Amino acid sequence: MTGRTPTGAGPWPYAVWALTRAWLLACVFKVVTVAGPDVTVDVSVIYRAWYATLLTGTYPLDDVTWQYPPGAALAILSPALLPFWEYATAFFVLVLVCDALMVALLLYAGRRPGTRTAGAWVWVVGVPLLGPTVYARYDLMVTAVAVAALLAGVREPRALGVLAAFGALLKGWPALLLVGVRKGRPTRAAWGAAALGAAGLAAAFSLWMPGAFAFLAFQRDRGTEVESLGALVFHVARHFGWEGRVELRYGSLEFLGPHVEQVSTLALGLAALALAWLLVWRLRARTFAVHTPAEAAFTAVLLFTVTSRVISPQYVVWLVGLAAACLVFRGAAMTLPAVLVVVSAGVTLLEFPIGFGQVVASDAWGVALLVVRNGLLVAASLIAARRLWRSTVPGRPGDRAAVAGGQPSRVAR
Repeated sequence: MTGRTPTGAGPWPYAVWALTRAWLLACVFKVVTVAGPDVTVDVSVIYRAWYATLLTGTYPLDDVTWQYPPGAALAILSPALLPFWEYATAFFVLVLVCDALMVALLLYAGRRPGTRTAGAWVWVVGVPLLGPTVYARYDLMVTAVAVAALLAGVREPRALGVLAAFGALLKGWPALLLVGVRKGRPTRAAWGAAALGAAGLAAAFSLWMPGAFAFLAFQRDRGTEVESLGALVFHVARHFGWEGRVELRYGSLEFLGPHVEQVSTLALGLAALALAWLLVWRLRARTFAVHTPAEAAFTAVLLFTVTSRVISPQYVVWLVGLAAACLVFRGAAMTLPAVLVVVSAGVTLLEFPIGFGQVVASDAWGVALLVVRNGLLVAASLIAARRLWRSTVPGRPGDRAAVAGGQPSRVAR
C-alpha cells in the first residue's frame, strides 16, 4: 500500500463532501433557510436544557423527552470540549468533525484488498440529502461509532464488541451490530467483549449520576408517531371520519384516539417477528463472508426501523451509515437496498422539515411523501433480508454467486 488516494476516487469525494457540508452548516447557522419547522431547536433548547441538568450531576429524571441510554449524556455534554463557543455552535462543529472522520474512515477502508470507495460515496451523497436535521441531532455521532465498529471487526472481533457496546449505551440500536459476527471464536470474542464492555459502562454510568436507566419507562409509554408506518392507517382514516387527534407526547407528535393502541401493539408484534426472523437466520446461516456482519447489521436495523412506532428523520442517517459500511466491500449484495435508502433520505427531507405541516395535517401531499418514504424503507428491508438469507443460508447451488453479482463472496477466516 502506498497510502495514496484510491484509484477512481481522486479529490472528488473530498470536494463534494466540502461543498455539501458547507450547505448543511449554512442551514443550521441559518444563513440559508429551509422551509418548515426550525430543526435546530432540539440543540439550542432541548439539548441545551439537558446539558444544564447533566452539569448538576443527575440525568433529566423529570423530562419525559429524555428517552436515551445513559451514554447519550456524553454526546449532550460534548460541547463542553469547545467552551469558547456557544452550546449550539460547538455541537454543530463536533458533528461536522464526526462527519469528516467518517469520510476519512470509509476512504481509508476502501484502500484495502477487496474493498472500494463506493461506501464513502454513499455517505458523502446520502447525508446531505437528509438536510439540516442530520447536523441537529446526535445520531451522526452514534452512526460513526457503529461504522467504526463494523470496519474494525473485519480484523478484530473484540474491537467490534467493545464499540458496539459503547454505541448501544449511546442509542441502543448498535447492539444489532453483533448479530452477523461469524460463528465460533469470532462470536465468542465479540459477544464476550460486548457483554463485559456493556456491564462495565452501565455500572460506570449508574455510579456517575442517578437516573441512568429512567429512559426505559419513557420509551415503554410511547405511542404511534405521525411519521411511522403504522401512522399511515390514521392519516388515511382521518379522511373517512376517524375522530382521533395529533398531540405532542414524549418529544414527538403522536396519534391519539380510537384503535391507536391496537396499531402500536401490532407494531410491537411486527418487531417481535423481525427479531424471530433474525434468530432463525442466525441459526441457519453457514457462510460468513467479510461483509456479512455489515450486511446483517444493515438488515437488522432496517427491519427494526420499519416496524418501529417511531420513524424519525434521524433514523435514516443510521441506515445511510450502515449502507455505506456494506458497500465498502466488493462482494456485498446490498447495492439495491443501499440505493433505496439513499433515495429515501431525499424524500425524508421533503417530508421533514419541508412538508411536515402537511404531514401533521394528513394532507394528500404529506401522506404521499410518507407512503413513498416508508415504502422505500419497507422495500429495502425485504430485499436486504432476502439477499442476506440467500448469501449465507445453504440452499440451491449458485444462489450465493447470483446474489453477489456472479462472484462468490470471500469467506472470512
